[in-house]
Amino acid sequence: MTLLEELKWRDLLFDVTDPELENVLENESVTFYVGADPTADSLHVGHLISYLVSKRLQDRGHHPILVIGGGTGLIGDPSGRTSERQLLTLEKSLENAGAITKQVKRILPTAEVVNNYDWISKFDVISFLRDIGKYFNIGYMMGKDSVKSRLEQGISFTEFSYQIIQSLDFMVLYRDKNCKLQIGGQDQWGNITAGLELIRKTQETDAKGYGFTWPLLTKADGSKFGKTAGGAIWLDKNRSSVYEFFQYWINTPDKDAVSFLKKFTFMSVEDTKAIIEEFEAAPHKRLAQHKIAEELTVLVHGREAYESALRISKALFSGDIKSLNIEEIKDGFKDVPSTTVTEDKNLVDLLIEAGLASSKRESREFIKNNAVSINGEKVKDLEFMVKKEDALGKQFTVIKRGKKKYALVKH
Repeated sequence: MTLLEELKWRDLLFDVTDPELENVLENESVTFYVGADPTADSLHVGHLISYLVSKRLQDRGHHPILVIGGGTGLIGDPSGRTSERQLLTLEKSLENAGAITKQVKRILPTAEVVNNYDWISKFDVISFLRDIGKYFNIGYMMGKDSVKSRLEQGISFTEFSYQIIQSLDFMVLYRDKNCKLQIGGQDQWGNITAGLELIRKTQETDAKGYGFTWPLLTKADGSKFGKTAGGAIWLDKNRSSVYEFFQYWINTPDKDAVSFLKKFTFMSVEDTKAIIEEFEAAPHKRLAQHKIAEELTVLVHGREAYESALRISKALFSGDIKSLNIEEIKDGFKDVPSTTVTEDKNLVDLLIEAGLASSKRESREFIKNNAVSINGEKVKDLEFMVKKEDALGKQFTVIKRGKKKYALVKH
């Protein structure tokens, strides 16, 4: 199976600029690039596919260049947008670029990472218009989907010029690093083909570049991939904890599990098919979800972080809260209702304060019916006092009501 055949099997191939690319990738070691603009100080799971596809190419002997758009991030890509992006300051763009660089190097540690601000910043407006802009036909630019889709709502000259700036990236990398291939999501097709045109017009007569795209990712229900009720799932563990990241994949709906397994894991095609067969025979075991969560958590955060997320998950299921350390308690109970106390408190009152009961009568019923646990241990004493001296790490008390209702008491 060729590389492009495998990508197609994994539903990671949408379009190719030239059918010749398949033979090139099978017979040459190709330098390619993929880019990301630093619109935030972290990537989120929606960005992952770019680097996972890059890793697949690298595993087949090709050489990735990861472009962080410190320059293009100052302009704003109109692709996939219905309105203008908020412009970043230079300081913020470069700060975000530095943070993102650390993240992509974790996924592809041997890849070359460059910042396009390094070459874009060298152009003054006259040189840019004369040396680069003259190669772009307005009619050609207007025909790009990223522009056409914005004409009615309005598009500024700043965002209209984005495809020229990104084309400059491809030309510079082709000229200086023999980079022959750009890859990206299907919304990047216009930017990729514009770059190929610029290479053709500015480089030697036999200059030849390529591009391919993958389909934009959506869930089976049509909702946007990478989003939850609480917002985006970030790769920065300070914005989304490792446990949140792990749980995002564990909670993959069954109808998305096979698709995600093919796209996001690095098992061979044969092993992937075997997992799919086993999963479809017993979906309740959630084998596919566990495999996705393991591979991606290890890749993004490391094996030790994955083991910690797994411990949290098992402890919440079993009720063995005392097996967790303080950091794991913070991660595992980040999103549950919480209350802060400054003195010892009766459990009946605390259940109400923590939102686990609506009245003292209800609190007493829950306790008498053996439905309340403190730090994993059942409590039936109506006079039970929740004390700081008994708290986990002298900081937290975890209250559980029933099978799934939790609250965190901070002392």
